[in-house]
Formats: sequence, C-alpha cells, structure tokens
Amino acid sequence: MASAPRMLQGYRVLDFSHFVAGPTCARILAEMGAEVIKVERSAEGEHTRNFGVIADGMSTYYFQHNHSKLGIAVDLRNERGRELIYRMIPKIDAVVENFAPGVIAGMGFGYEMLRKLNPQLIMCSISAAGQTGPLSRIPGYDYVGQAYAGVTELIGEPDLPPVVPAMAIGDISTGVAAAMAIGFAFLNRERTGEGQYIDASILDTYFHMHEISVPVLALRPGRYKPKRTGSLHPNMSPCGVFKAGDGYIFLIVQQHEMPRLWRAMGDPAAKDDPRFATNRDRMRNNAAIRAIIQEWLDRFTDRAAALAALEAERVPCAPVLKLEEAMAHPHLRERQTVRRTRDRAIGEFDLPGMPVKFSGWEQRSDLRAPRVGEDNERVMREVLGLSDAEIAQLYADRILLRPMPAESAAH
Repeated sequence: MASAPRMLQGYRVLDFSHFVAGPTCARILAEMGAEVIKVERSAEGEHTRNFGVIADGMSTYYFQHNHSKLGIAVDLRNERGRELIYRMIPKIDAVVENFAPGVIAGMGFGYEMLRKLNPQLIMCSISAAGQTGPLSRIPGYDYVGQAYAGVTELIGEPDLPPVVPAMAIGDISTGVAAAMAIGFAFLNRERTGEGQYIDASILDTYFHMHEISVPVLALRPGRYKPKRTGSLHPNMSPCGVFKAGDGYIFLIVQQHEMPRLWRAMGDPAAKDDPRFATNRDRMRNNAAIRAIIQEWLDRFTDRAAALAALEAERVPCAPVLKLEEAMAHPHLRERQTVRRTRDRAIGEFDLPGMPVKFSGWEQRSDLRAPRVGEDNERVMREVLGLSDAEIAQLYADRILLRPMPAESAAH
C-alpha cells in the first residue's frame, strides 16, 4: 500500500540559509514533504561542513541540519549565476534566508526584487534581532539574542555569573517558529492567493519563552525582580534538582500533589508545618523545605530507589540523564525521538527526530544530505528544463560548481 503524500508535497522551497536557525526551518519543511533546494555559493560549501565528524565531503553537523534537501552550488557573484536563481523564482513557493539584514537584498535576492518575479512568493528572513529596530544590525548568534531577551540573566546560581546552555535553543526554536509561520502563510495563500514576507528573529523567539515574569514585572516595577535561583525554580516549591544516591533527580510538585510527596516521604511532621501549607508559603521557606526533602533523599543509596519511592505515589519526577543516557532510553528510541540513520561515508549514527508525530505518515530514517552541488544537474533539468549541453557549459564557465575533492577518511 502506497504511503500518503506528505503535507507539503508539491511545494518547492529555495534555501539560502546557513548554520542552524535557517537550515532548521527549511529542513522541517523538507521533512513535511516540500522539495527544498539548498543553495551553496562556493565549491567549498557551507562552513558547517567542517563541524563534527567529517568524511567524503559530509559532516555530521551539516547532515543534521540539512538532510532531506537537494543541494546546488552556484557562483552568485556572477550575473549568469544570479540569472539562474531568477529563472527559478517563478517556480518556487518559499525562500528562506538568514543573512544579516540587508545582505540578501545586496546579493540581488531581496523580497521586493523576488516578488516582482513571483507575486505569490513567501519569503522568510531569520536574523538575531529582526529586520527593523535599533538592534537589527547586531551579529546573528543565538546567545546574543538570548542575552538581549533577558534570558541569560536568569540562568545559573544567584551568587555566580549567568551561564550559557550548551545547546542552540534559540536557533532551533526560531527555526521551528519560522517553519510554522511559512506553513501558516501557505494556508493564507491558498485562501487569498497572496504571498508575503516573514521576519523571524532569535531575540523575539527567546522573549516569547518568558513564562510568568513579563506581565508581573510590568505591573509591579521596582517591587518584582526576577532572580537566578540555580537548581530551584523561582516561582514554585518544591521544584528543582536534588541529589539522589548516585545521581540527580528533578522534582516538581504542584499544590494538589503535595500529599503524594508527603506520603512518599513517610508522612513526616513537616506535612503539618504551616511554613509549607501553600506554594507561597513554601517559596518563602524554600531553603527549609529543600533541606527536609534532601535529608530524606540522602537515605537512598541509588537514584533508582529514590525514584521508585516517588513514582509509587505518582509524584512528578525524573532522573537527570546524561545525553548518552537519554539517547539510549527505550522511550526516546521507540518514538524515534532519537533516530538511527546513515551516510554513505560517515556510516551509521543518531540524529534528533521530529518534535511532533503525525498519524498520516511515519517519520523517515532513510535520510540523505547533499554533498556540495550534488543535485546541480537534477535541479537544472527538473526546475529550469536545461539540456545536458547547457549544464555542461555552466560547469565549464564555473557558474555551476563541482564539489571539492572528497576527504578519504572520517576524523
């Protein structure tokens, strides 16, 4: 039985982006079924081809963020190279780019130019702080947006400098938000026939992540001051990381779940202590309740036993897993949150799966990421209808670029 068409099958996307945020957006569209054409501008390819494990012109970093796409390499400094892109635009549904504001227009591919060639085009620009405003020219890095959004200041221990998470949280989340926005714009175009321009920024995405503090701070300026609280949550108690035997656990207990915690702990005298009656009370006495819980957890010789006691009363908790433990967890494997794939040179390795699951089709694991210019001929034939002779001449004139010599071994 043939599998159902994927939701974006029949849509075509041109991907000018690099590094993480833009490639994540375009990669999600590709996994949804769109034909995504990744454009590289040199025979060396994108910088991220040199990150991670590398073999035969492919890196694990590039693969993760650019699989499921076609890849072309075109000299866009040459007028004939730019002309190839212009000829493609009427057959393109969406363009994704994440250069600094103004750069894509300087290259000749700004929205105002491209919409003349295709009025129904949807174009998404991703940057650190957006296309407009006083910060629009700041360098486009995840942690820059995080710092300006008031997020970095809230991460870490209260008596130490703020810390930076070793993950591209803002980049990935902005890519997801941008893909969502393009999907909505596709839907709007189906209804109205109109294309549009989408301005996505890492700073906006990070600011959107604030859970509780923004309206409270606006209403109580000078009185309410969000603070770093380290391993404890600033607005709930008990909630945070605790030592348990040979590892750490995360514990989060809402008001209605407190009786469960007290039962798991053997109904200690603290359950009737007025200092712990409500969440507000417990927040005022956070250090005291933390010490009581920690004293109880210290009785366990291993983390699994502590978790078993909590889980028996359905107290919300989890082991604080190392990455390798998370990757090996049967739940993440069964749901393909961690999926196994392979590259012809690198071999088999794991990648993150899609963050959502669909009933209409299964997530793919037979993934492919293109080498530099690997799909030049296919795209030129299928999109532009060029002949073999015309394609050969483009190669001869260095308009289409061939891959650099492949490395012989992974390192």
